[in-house]
Amino acid sequence: MLRRLLLTAAASAAALSALPSAAQAAPGPVAPADRLTITVAGTEGADGTYVLDCHRTGGTHPQAEKACERLDAVTIYGKDPFAKTPPGAMCTMQYGGPATARVTGTWQGRPVNATYDRSDGCEISRWNHLVPVLPDTSARA
Repeated sequence: MLRRLLLTAAASAAALSALPSAAQAAPGPVAPADRLTITVAGTEGADGTYVLDCHRTGGTHPQAEKACERLDAVTIYGKDPFAKTPPGAMCTMQYGGPATARVTGTWQGRPVNATYDRSDGCEISRWNHLVPVLPDTSARA
């Protein structure tokens, strides 16, 4: 009986020692990347399409590190940092210029498909809330 227990313990130890290499060989689930594609038009000097990778900062965005920092700062649990202006919101009737932008991709594991313009006070504020993800047009408008 004692011999059987020792053999079982030895076999268990051998199986457990082999476990880490087997676990490394099989890749686990990969966390979704925080990757956005930002297309901007109607600005002077900032038009184009940019890729922004965060939480391993990279891509073609001209201010990737600052843009990722801004997105982290405005990301609050339970709130969409890319949310549209609520229907019926009271917005000042001012024009902020012809700039438009579209942001698509994934942020915090959720799909993003948001459009931006500067057609009234609410939309100007919404745009400015994401600078430098979106270009600062205040000097251009």
